[in-house]
Amino acid sequence: MSQPIPTSRTIHFENFEFDFRSGELRENGQKVKVQGQPVQILAILLEQPGELVTREELKNKLWPGDTFVDFEHSLNAAVKRLRQALHDSAENPRFVETLSRRGYRFIAEVAAAEGTRVGIPEPATDNVLAEDDRELEVAAKTARVDYLPRPVAWKISVLALLVISMFVVVWVFRSRSVPAPAIRSLAVLPLESLSDDPSQEYFADGMTDELITDLGQISALRVISRTSVMQYKGVRKPLPQIARELNVDAIVEGTVLRSGDQVRITAQLIQASDDRHLWSRSYEGELRDALALQNKVASAIAAEIQINLNPKEQIALRNEKAVNPEAYEAYLKGRYFWNKRTEDGLRKGIDYFNQAIEKDSTYGRAYTGLADSYALLGDWEYGGMAPKEAFPRAKEAATRALQLDDTLAEAHTSLAFCLDLYDWNWDSAEVEFKRAIELNPGYATAHHWYSWHLAELGRKDEAIAQMREAASLDPLSLIISADLAEVLLVARLYPQSIQQSLSTIAMDPTFAVAHYQLGQAYVQTQMYSDATVEFQKAIELSGANTTFTSNLAFVYALAGRRGEAVKILNDQINRDHGFSNSAEIALIYVGLGDNSQAMNWLERAYEERFNPSILARPSFDPLRSDKRFQDLIHRIGLGREP
Repeated sequence: MSQPIPTSRTIHFENFEFDFRSGELRENGQKVKVQGQPVQILAILLEQPGELVTREELKNKLWPGDTFVDFEHSLNAAVKRLRQALHDSAENPRFVETLSRRGYRFIAEVAAAEGTRVGIPEPATDNVLAEDDRELEVAAKTARVDYLPRPVAWKISVLALLVISMFVVVWVFRSRSVPAPAIRSLAVLPLESLSDDPSQEYFADGMTDELITDLGQISALRVISRTSVMQYKGVRKPLPQIARELNVDAIVEGTVLRSGDQVRITAQLIQASDDRHLWSRSYEGELRDALALQNKVASAIAAEIQINLNPKEQIALRNEKAVNPEAYEAYLKGRYFWNKRTEDGLRKGIDYFNQAIEKDSTYGRAYTGLADSYALLGDWEYGGMAPKEAFPRAKEAATRALQLDDTLAEAHTSLAFCLDLYDWNWDSAEVEFKRAIELNPGYATAHHWYSWHLAELGRKDEAIAQMREAASLDPLSLIISADLAEVLLVARLYPQSIQQSLSTIAMDPTFAVAHYQLGQAYVQTQMYSDATVEFQKAIELSGANTTFTSNLAFVYALAGRRGEAVKILNDQINRDHGFSNSAEIALIYVGLGDNSQAMNWLERAYEERFNPSILARPSFDPLRSDKRFQDLIHRIGLGREP
């Protein structure tokens, strides 16, 4: 016969227990990190163990009629997270069984806190006693027990059912009625591609980038940048844990399905604190309308979290420009390779951006991608192209992008980068950086590069603030974390710089730039042996980067190992690097104490249009009183020493 639902507020099943009163799920006594709708669904299923709970019942209890949500998607996602918490599966369920197109039921045996077992109801035949009836009959023959009349017992069972139902209803109501905390920061997790073709991954990644860019335009909202969120691609972690790691209030997750020229984007917004679904919806359209679909998703999220948009932001999110599908596809492929941040990736990106321009010469974003690629190829970290070749091309592409669309924050940032590192036009670069940040406050790269602009001008406090803002927007970016250490170094805050570099290395011990930054700080604190070790690690991990090698020679010279320093110096002079390394050779001469030769090589660097940010480093302090150095600083346009 069917057992009554236990009156206990705590239910046990296998090694789990669930407390109806607190809404807590525990496994072997340890609290399971699951909240929100998955817990509410568990409570409703445990209220009726073994019984079918229809999808319609769950909808009515969890999402009132006035809730705007894609119910099917949200329920499937909530049940999926419940199963993850229970280590269960839909294919071989131990706890939650799916009844196709109908609903769910809890199939495991459960027991109340006091030990009353609650099994799955099974009908008994007319001529055979049910197992529990046999137990009652045996007990009646062997002991004196005063039994309540059956009508009274039945009433008590019904009362027990009403009591526990009341607890569940009150708990669910309270969990929904508590005002949700304000959302002022969020992360867009990598959208999942529903295509069976792995080569379509670039498309889902591109859609993720576009949504981040759209939301990043909202000044009142902190949106985590691509570098950080992409580290969660394919990673199955509880959403509240991801939110804590990224320090955000909410998570956006979803899927992308492309079929020919048709695109469907499904997104959902989840409150991180209690894993609660706030909003979910699907959008469909043609590939040429992909940007408009992204704008609609971003606008809906802004409306849901009740963020006030200024007039410019409202216009930006209503911008529904169509794009040539072939050009857009080539652009997404270009960004896919550009984001790899390797010389080979940058060159492949250039090929795809040029293809996009061939398909649509008025497509501004393709020129932006081209500018970004050439700018990085000409920078010292990649050294894939001589600055005199790379930066004019980057500047030309960025200028063309802005002629086509002056609202592209990335194009303003790339132009500012060129104006800084090649034109040495500091005033114009500042205007472009500020315009980029105004257009897209959430664009971490703009804050990152603007920080270096400020550091070169000697505005160290502002530089640190901008780099910290970049780190806030992209907390898992290794290069931003490492460059924060270098900005602290430029500000002569050596203990803080060392600590920041150690934090970066903790994130990834194989990141060469972090070891290089740590080595620089060790040099300034006269920890020459430790600096040597860090520079050697950086050289090994980078494949003999010349900047790291010149710094090793510099510390050798300071530590009295002149022969080793001179050997590296001669090698640097005689090698054809394909880009300017004269300033690095000058650094070695500073270490050797030959200021005259150091200035000679800095003059050569000036003729080669070197990156003048190197002069902000404390390693060049021995030259600052030299009139030739001061004249060089003046000609570069920095005006005063950093």
